[in-house]
Amino acid sequence: MIQTAARAASPVLNMPVIRRIRRNHGLEHASVHVLSETIKTRPLAGRSDADGFWLFGDLETEQVKTAVEEALRRMRAGDHQLAIHPGCGTARLTTGTVAGLAALSGTIGARKTFSGMMERLPTVILLTMLGIFFSEPLGLQLQEHFTTLGDPGDLQIISIERKQGGMFGNGMILHRVTTTST
Repeated sequence: MIQTAARAASPVLNMPVIRRIRRNHGLEHASVHVLSETIKTRPLAGRSDADGFWLFGDLETEQVKTAVEEALRRMRAGDHQLAIHPGCGTARLTTGTVAGLAALSGTIGARKTFSGMMERLPTVILLTMLGIFFSEPLGLQLQEHFTTLGDPGDLQIISIERKQGGMFGNGMILHRVTTTST
């Protein structure tokens, strides 16, 4: 079903700007996977756009450069699954949406009193947990077919720069990975 929807959406998904974002998103995930193989204790996050991506985390620039280059090399060699990451916003949004809808469905027919809602609480919890359980593979499928591209195509790394920033001057360490692609 997801693949059918992706085929129907392919004119949009293959627009140059969307394709660049999806490629960058895939390389962002692949880079996080490569970094996570050696750096287990540091939290990492990223944000992609048409011109590249940001990596958030206390990392040395050389670590980021090595990981991004390795990720791109592995993706070009056919390791396209590196583009899929369980911590992605797509997966989290999918989980939140499915769990929320499952919880909402558990309240259908409940009396609109506190005791009526409390009577439905076990049903709501059960449906929410089932929603969470089944949403994980759905979120990964949505990433694979909609929000990332595992095949980097002609993606090239232009630069990797360390930045210090963050809201309220908190000194967060960021790395900007600038790319180019058609």
